[in-house]
Amino acid sequence: MAIVSSGSGTARSGRSKPGDAAAKAGVAAGSAESSGAGLGAGSLAQTSGLKQRLVDPAPLPGDGPAFSPGDHPSPDLGAEGPGAAGVEAPILREDSLRPRRLADYIGQRELKQVLGIAVEATLARQEALDHVLLYGPPGLGKTTMALVLAEELGVRCRITSAPALERPRDIVGLLINLQPQELLFIDEIHRLNRVAEEILYPAMEDFRLDLTVGKGTTARTRSLEIAPFTLVGATTRAGSLSSPLRDRFGLIQRLEFYGLEDLQAIVVRAAGLLQVDLDGAAALEVARRCRGTPRIANRLLRRVRDVASVGGHGRIGAALVDQALSLHRVDGRGLDASDRRLLTLLQEGYGGGPVGLDTLAAALGEDSATLEAVVEPFLLQQGLLQRTPRGRVITEAGRAHLALGEEAA
Repeated sequence: MAIVSSGSGTARSGRSKPGDAAAKAGVAAGSAESSGAGLGAGSLAQTSGLKQRLVDPAPLPGDGPAFSPGDHPSPDLGAEGPGAAGVEAPILREDSLRPRRLADYIGQRELKQVLGIAVEATLARQEALDHVLLYGPPGLGKTTMALVLAEELGVRCRITSAPALERPRDIVGLLINLQPQELLFIDEIHRLNRVAEEILYPAMEDFRLDLTVGKGTTARTRSLEIAPFTLVGATTRAGSLSSPLRDRFGLIQRLEFYGLEDLQAIVVRAAGLLQVDLDGAAALEVARRCRGTPRIANRLLRRVRDVASVGGHGRIGAALVDQALSLHRVDGRGLDASDRRLLTLLQEGYGGGPVGLDTLAAALGEDSATLEAVVEPFLLQQGLLQRTPRGRVITEAGRAHLALGEEAA
């Protein structure tokens, strides 16, 4: 998904009368905006007039039809597609693996129950859904849930990320173009800068933008009403959000890791959409190795499909899954090569520990931040590694896992 924006600098260069007073006001306001002093009147006028485009924009005169979640049928609906009329079927994309409705969303039962009640009440009152904050580890379905909410509410979902909203005019242009009751999804919302947060505060509470016009002694505030909307924020670091922003969300929900049964159901569903003939034991084997994360499950399933396609295999069994994932050095518990290297170094190089993080990073040739943020979390969750004040220590479960791997080899 790409952001397409016609810059305000281009719009200014097209003015034919540089001496005109309105043009001077617009240029001065744009200069004030770029210096962080505030949003000028000229910049605000340009924002509403330009095609400030994000994913799934509101249509303007001359635009083609905008995409909405209901425009294309899900490939698993079983209805006759365009191919029946002599048109080739659409190419399967990763997004097609996403469920479209709450009933199709596997797992996260408590989350679905809470959001289902909120959606039903909102539809009955015919108003915008309260703002939603979804947080949890990556790959658990935060973006998917935002799209599901939009589908359930029958509205459009506009998708962006916090790093893309660097300048005030970016967030202002996006909010102004929102239609009533639409969803605005901001990924990695904890990375919003302070100016963008200040703009969001009145927009979330009162559906109003408070903009500063001019600077110095001529500065004044203008309020602009916007359509009621729902902000859905997603983050992997809920603690990094400022308290004023976090408290403005009416629904704050955490996504948990998935159980083995739910993961197996997700793999079976994805296999059907990818047209992979997978038996139950093979689906269970993929589910066991995906670290409780649907995104990893789908990725591993694609690698198994590659091996099956190249080898000319028909129905995929557990043995083929083990063969395919062994090529990618993913063991039966979901540990990859980096995980096993860390455990092996602790066991054989340092007698099980304790060892400092920087020492481990230097010995493995990895960055210490990478070890702490990428490698260690899963090992800690599985009880294979411990963090102590003196350093990292391998557990008895970690030693047993290494010994099991040596026996299998």
